[in-house]
Amino acid sequence: RMAARRALKAVLVDLNGTLHIEDSAVPGAQEALKRQLRSAPVTIRFVTNTTKECKRELLERLTKLGFDIAENEIFTSLTAARNLLEQKQVRPLLLVDDKALPDFTGIATDDPNAVVIGLAPEHFHYEMMNRAFRLILDGAPLIAIHKARYFKKKDGLALGPGPFVTGLEYATDTKATVVGKPEKTFFLEALRGTDCTPEDAVMIGDDCRDDVGGAQKAGMRGILVRTGKYRPADEVKINPAPYLTCENFPEAVEHILEHLL
Repeated sequence: RMAARRALKAVLVDLNGTLHIEDSAVPGAQEALKRQLRSAPVTIRFVTNTTKECKRELLERLTKLGFDIAENEIFTSLTAARNLLEQKQVRPLLLVDDKALPDFTGIATDDPNAVVIGLAPEHFHYEMMNRAFRLILDGAPLIAIHKARYFKKKDGLALGPGPFVTGLEYATDTKATVVGKPEKTFFLEALRGTDCTPEDAVMIGDDCRDDVGGAQKAGMRGILVRTGKYRPADEVKINPAPYLTCENFPEAVEHILEHLL
């Protein structure tokens, strides 16, 4: 087909599971970013659902691992959640990791009338979940930073916030507003100010549904990598299937340079 696709202008890259797993970089990922992708005529954005740490700590972690990334290139679901809180002008009960709190500086949390839930293992106990449950029953909106089922840690897969969000939805008979991947608005927000449309962009990630499926629903191409939380046969979990499945980030970058520019 002659008019298949426009030339690529933007590359969105997931972080945990794609570039690194906790404090270990995916082999070759730093070089692929610095020497190869950076030399291409594309805008790069690092898009992450992480709610375990604020953007500053995340950047420090990546810099220590040898990644050459600027703060304004990172777009997180915490930023998206904060934007929504400011729009709605609500006071949240913040069920997020303490390390994520700096990204909510200045947001009033006294006498909460909304519930915001991210990955916060130390808050996922009966009393706290019950407090959230009662607030939602009284009409407080439930805002999920994302609904990932699980993610990859050094010692194996671990539960994400999704099961806890779903529990609150089930108990209160409500639906959460989800701000992170795979929501279309998240991908569009990440591209804001880049002068790129979704058709000009490709997303690289290890989560078939949230990274690849979400990006493709937003109009982008999606490349699934077999690192991080990837499990065999993930490809068949979404329709349409991923544009491409690669062994890892360096291989995805190679494909982009050879075939999409």
